Amino acid sequence: MSNTETHPAEVRCGAGEDGAPAAGVEILTARDVPLGGPRAMTVRRTLPQRARTLIGAWCFADHYGPDEVSRSGGMDVAPHPHIGLQTVSWLFSGEIEHRDSVGSHALVRPGEVNLMTGGHGISHSEVSTPDTTVLYGVQLWVALPSEHRDTAPAFQHHVPAPVALDGGEARVFLGSLAGDTSPVGTFTPLLGAEVTLAPGATVTLDVDPGFEHGVLVDSGDVRLDGTVVRPAELAYAAPGRRTLALTNAASGAARLVVLGGPPFPEEIVMWWNFVGRTHDEIAAARADWENEAERFGRVEGYPGDRLPAPALPNATLSPRRNPRP
Repeated sequence: MSNTETHPAEVRCGAGEDGAPAAGVEILTARDVPLGGPRAMTVRRTLPQRARTLIGAWCFADHYGPDEVSRSGGMDVAPHPHIGLQTVSWLFSGEIEHRDSVGSHALVRPGEVNLMTGGHGISHSEVSTPDTTVLYGVQLWVALPSEHRDTAPAFQHHVPAPVALDGGEARVFLGSLAGDTSPVGTFTPLLGAEVTLAPGATVTLDVDPGFEHGVLVDSGDVRLDGTVVRPAELAYAAPGRRTLALTNAASGAARLVVLGGPPFPEEIVMWWNFVGRTHDEIAAARADWENEAERFGRVEGYPGDRLPAPALPNATLSPRRNPRP
């Protein structure tokens, strides 16, 4: 899913309000964002926000569902553009049809990752399939480093095998964890994995101490290194850790998504579906989309018009980075 807010913000979200997290752990709370029209799906957005713009190169995290399609109408996102990023789609339930301007026509299914590289410019559509009754998952973006942000657009698909843990299970869709490595290519070192925890279990994951990490909780009574992380919250763990201790204190299973990467050294400008470095770069991409420039190609097979770009704000978009330690 993409950022189809009618009035997108550069970055806009309140900081976490949880109690006393462990040293080096921050709790980022979500804000509700309606996507689309009057029957819009509502997503819970934890990145970006004022307290933290990125975790590694991860710059956008939406968590949505379980969404009853019979009531909400499901997902129907018309063709729209991206630059300077990779989109990562991961579902817990449901099915989404993806079409893009490089000719990809694929389905997003639970436990299968679709990664799309926007680079210099791509456009795509996303529509939940007719058989989908419940739509449920996460949509993530990765900022491309400067030397690669004008790379050619591309699409990758991978089905990670489940990896047994002592007290749970992992599916590694990007990077390496628990002895498994994803073949999906990225332009900076990254970690992305779904982890499930059995009732009452504690799982200790070995991680790269050069990475900062995020733990986005979907369900369960979860602790990260002793800090409570409620459903829809994103816990941030600073670099330096060699392990992440994850506990599920609930009587049922817990599910979460672990993200990671080395701190991203660049400032970025995020607006609508674009990641750039300057206001002028964003404005030029918007103008190209509105003028149907060749850089974004054409999505074939979508039965409708493409999305118009929203108006730019009456102010210069400013680069953002994480607070300095």
